[in-house]
Amino acid sequence: MRFLTLLFVLFALPAWAEPPRIENVKAKRTGDSWRFDVTISHPDTGWDHYADAWRVLDMQGNQLAIRELAHPHVEEQPFTRSLSGIKIPEGTTQVQVQARELPGGWNPKASIVTLR
Repeated sequence: MRFLTLLFVLFALPAWAEPPRIENVKAKRTGDSWRFDVTISHPDTGWDHYADAWRVLDMQGNQLAIRELAHPHVEEQPFTRSLSGIKIPEGTTQVQVQARELPGGWNPKASIVTLR
């Protein structure tokens, strides 16, 4: 029985791997909206374990935009994906960017971005 438990733990380890990490964020205002270029690193292993989204939140945690990622990036680490047309309320000087993985969900650690 102990052997089976050990095997289960060893095979479940990829699910407990490090969460996706925001490596860099570039935010650029274009007219009345913003473009975000977000670089993420994550030990993607395939369709059952990969960074599958990032989002922009205001400082109160309200979602302003989300960028779904369509496939794993096993051979491309870190990787950068962009999203344009993001509406940021006037007067906002900082936002948070947060990454998500399948199956683990949102990384509770978000990166704070100062808008200039």
